[in-house]
Amino acid sequence: MGAQAAAGAAAPGDGTTLTAEIRRVLARVDAHALRGTGGTEDMAEGRDAHAPLPEPADGPGAAPLDALVTCFGLTAFERDLVLLTAAQELEPTAAARCAAASGDPQRAHPTFSLALAALDEPHWSALTPVSPLRRWRILELDDESRLTTSRLRLDERILHFLLGSPYLDARLHGQLRRTAVPDRLPPSYDLAASDVAAGWTDGARPDAPLLVELVGGDLRSRADIAAAAAARAGLGLYAVSAEDIPVDPAERDRFARLWQREAILLPAALLVEFGEPDRDQQAATEAFLAGAAVPVVVSSTDPRRTDRAHGTRVSVPPLDDDEQLALWADAFSDVADLEERELRSLIAQFQLPPHVVRSAAATVRRELPHEDELDAAALAWRAGLDEARVGMDELGRRIEPRAGWDDLVLHERQTSVLREIVAHVRQRPVVHQEWGFGAALRRGLGVTALFAGGSGTGKTLAAEVMARELGLDLFVIDLSQVVSKYIGETEKNLRRVFDAAERGGALLLFDEADALFGKRSEVKDSHDRYANLEVSYLLMRMEAYRGLAILTTNMKKALDTAFLRRIRFVVDFPFPAEHERAEIWRRVLPPQAPVKDIDPQLLARLTVAGGSIRNIALSGAFLAAEEGEALQMRHMLAAARTEYLKLERSLTPTEVRGWV
Repeated sequence: MGAQAAAGAAAPGDGTTLTAEIRRVLARVDAHALRGTGGTEDMAEGRDAHAPLPEPADGPGAAPLDALVTCFGLTAFERDLVLLTAAQELEPTAAARCAAASGDPQRAHPTFSLALAALDEPHWSALTPVSPLRRWRILELDDESRLTTSRLRLDERILHFLLGSPYLDARLHGQLRRTAVPDRLPPSYDLAASDVAAGWTDGARPDAPLLVELVGGDLRSRADIAAAAAARAGLGLYAVSAEDIPVDPAERDRFARLWQREAILLPAALLVEFGEPDRDQQAATEAFLAGAAVPVVVSSTDPRRTDRAHGTRVSVPPLDDDEQLALWADAFSDVADLEERELRSLIAQFQLPPHVVRSAAATVRRELPHEDELDAAALAWRAGLDEARVGMDELGRRIEPRAGWDDLVLHERQTSVLREIVAHVRQRPVVHQEWGFGAALRRGLGVTALFAGGSGTGKTLAAEVMARELGLDLFVIDLSQVVSKYIGETEKNLRRVFDAAERGGALLLFDEADALFGKRSEVKDSHDRYANLEVSYLLMRMEAYRGLAILTTNMKKALDTAFLRRIRFVVDFPFPAEHERAEIWRRVLPPQAPVKDIDPQLLARLTVAGGSIRNIALSGAFLAAEEGEALQMRHMLAAARTEYLKLERSLTPTEVRGWV
């Protein structure tokens, strides 16, 4: 738009300023005034000669005016209309000259009838609602019911543009925000930015939208890539949340026209950031995008599902190990005592976007001078954990790991397997990267485990011990809450969990796996088929997960052996024997607790697992504290009765013989 119309517009000569162009148009108004009073154009020229209008040596140039004409396709008459309305704001004598030319002292302002009579090459279509002047709100009418006699005003934003003071239209403030261009991008992101910029060029065809979809990664990374792409195209970038696009059609049209005008004047591209809008908002946003005639980037986690043309689609690529190493090394370049070996341990654990790595480095630099106990590597690890857990808290229950190996009461066989799992996670940088197993095997490198056993047998406690040993967060994900009856929703929920966890490789504990797993049988209907797909998706994501993912089940025999083969470790948590229960009782009672005649061997006769033992011990302590006495066997007996009621069982005489 604009290039062809510009050729027909009156182009000022070299050195012509906006002031000179305004005076030229006012001279036409003066000539019309003279004709209306019986004078001639010769008389006007004579008056001009008698009182010459000197050509200014400086003042605002006409380049913005030429850009306005070119970009919006204004004719010569429309160009002069813009100048006439600008004169009303910039030239003190313009009001009196308009009144004289109109022959009415009450019309001391530009009108369309005056323009038709005084200016060259007039045409009525200049003021129709679909003309550039009205469509792009360059000119405004005080009273649209009186087209020819109503005052014409130049839009304030256009006036400032002509004077060389561009800014974002105030009517868009609060909806749009400027997006800064990043100083540098990793090579993969830089290539994605080039693809986005090329997408605008490839889309510049009559049958294709100037729209690029940028999917994947996190919100800030997509914004950085889009800003770099806009800078390469010679554009600024403004961002808007999809939720802020008006749903009302009239308001949406007003917003779209204002933005498209800004995109041309600034010039700039628009970044539309998708969240999870409702159906009405989704439809409104799609309608807005369908009319996009200027460069737009749609930022979203997933590709849009729409029947409309989506333009070019660019995916945010994952950063490889070398890029991650370069990113961390650059961010921590001024932090002493952080060796490459320690950096490799960080990138093996954390998959953070560039801006988050820089934020973690800033935290380390701020805390390091005041920290006596932790070195730079430990602080970097802690900062990585803090940054990585953002977004995870809403998806699962985070447990602060406090338990150690001494808190576990298990057979040596189970304990050795747990330590082996820890070794697999801890030594990934050495085996996968330094020894080359990652490149050789490529698939199935995730560390997966199944913990099988009854409730309270120590499955969650074991996961907590491993998380503490590895210095990780433990997130418990209740699969019964993740599984949905709606087709496709379970996979969507699982993907959200794994995508968020990938940032920091948190230890994921999927509780109640029985809600999803089961014996595969003959597929009898579509629900059976989709149930199998959900299980396959979970196992696929677990195998690809960079951290440690653990499933728990109370019914190992109900699991399909084909699924078990895809899990690297299976750890059985048997019901504790009596001597193991006695040991649990000894460890569950704190040394500082006041006790009197408490016998762990007698307590071990209760046929309950470790979880119930902890409940009984805690409840008994509260009963003793309420009486103001030391913890005794009678308190334990009362607490045991309460726990057994919860388990829908009855205490047997054998279990409590000799207690009181």
